[in-house]
Amino acid sequence: MSRFLTPLDMRDNEGVADEKWILLAPLMYESDVAGRVITVPAGFPTDLASVPRLPIVYGLCGGVARRAAVVHDYLYTSGRASRSVADAVFREASAAIGVPAWRRWLMWAGVRVGGSSHYAPERTGVDPAIEW
Repeated sequence: MSRFLTPLDMRDNEGVADEKWILLAPLMYESDVAGRVITVPAGFPTDLASVPRLPIVYGLCGGVARRAAVVHDYLYTSGRASRSVADAVFREASAAIGVPAWRRWLMWAGVRVGGSSHYAPERTGVDPAIEW
């Protein structure tokens, strides 16, 4: 059963535009999709969910699924999973914290359409084809 094993513990990283939050403790998520426990390390910087600041879109998706967004950011920047698996884990983790199905679908569709420019395993040297 997919679930978060630890709470989200982070602080505001004032003065850093792209990395607004820093994890103070590891965030652990048990994923059925990935078939393992994903551990986002303490010190990991995140911007949470990158939702366009358009009034309707932000009203529907802004500030939602923060824990799922941190796991997704980690998978995108670490290269520990393919982009499709990372996006599926985001959708799964959103369900695990009770985000309604219509909102999960909308947020998942957003990362599938707009996320390719943020997926950066080449920065880490990890081959996403290996997936763990």
